[in-house]
Amino acid sequence: MKIGIIGAENSHTASIAKVVNVEKRIRGAQVTHVWGETRAFALKAAEVGQIPQIIKNPAELIGQVDGAVVDHRHGKLHLPAAKALLEARVPLFIDKPFCYRLAEGRRFLARAAELKVPVCSFSTLPKQETFRTLQKEARQLGRIDAVITSGPCDIKSKWGGIFFYGIHQVDMILRLLGYELGYAQVVKGAGKNHEAVLSFASGALGVMNLIGAGGAQFHVSVIGEKGRLDRAITYDQSPYLTGVREFTGMFKSGKSPETLQSMLAPVAALEALEKSVATGRRVKVSSI
Repeated sequence: MKIGIIGAENSHTASIAKVVNVEKRIRGAQVTHVWGETRAFALKAAEVGQIPQIIKNPAELIGQVDGAVVDHRHGKLHLPAAKALLEARVPLFIDKPFCYRLAEGRRFLARAAELKVPVCSFSTLPKQETFRTLQKEARQLGRIDAVITSGPCDIKSKWGGIFFYGIHQVDMILRLLGYELGYAQVVKGAGKNHEAVLSFASGALGVMNLIGAGGAQFHVSVIGEKGRLDRAITYDQSPYLTGVREFTGMFKSGKSPETLQSMLAPVAALEALEKSVATGRRVKVSSI
């Protein structure tokens, strides 16, 4: 299996290639091509990840690979970069966030379904063993009334504001509370630390502590009718391995491990949160 990666500014590119090419954790697979936003980015990723070919145009992957990873720091670049590959029916893993606007994401996945091209996108945090164990244990709590998360997030990030790191907390909350969202609101603090609230049709709440100052570790608290769970979400020894196994498995099988809701609902939530950052008001989250 030959894999190409578009984007090399993000550290994920070298990390993914290292899992496949250096550690050889995915049998029968190799990252063979990389395109970088600059040649320096591409050279660094190619060196760390032992990627043999640097390409000048992402379209050069067409006909050369069995699957592609699209990996930019800003989500607005993902789907434009993936469009030609989609039309060429190349299976796609789109790094987080899947896209920057819900309407664009809907159109892209509708076209993927029409062409029967498998696509998946996710944050790496829900793929860590600590989170997956928390998910299993949370089923014993009965009805879940609230999920409270903490983690690093700069709402003014040049790579998409709250989208850039907020996706991690949003993805975890939605995987615990479901995808029937109501409203979103960001309450700004006096400094770099802020709070965001997501309401759900079930009556549950998702509360996000967006820590822009200090060394924030990801943490999740789940409050249910039968008790609560509190867990620091630590990274696996190989943080990218589970995610890489999932998308390379999709490249082989042609079946995405993700759903329309799991890919688009986080974008809808983040888009509403972004509007709330700008206005300070509660914003209705668009339905999928």
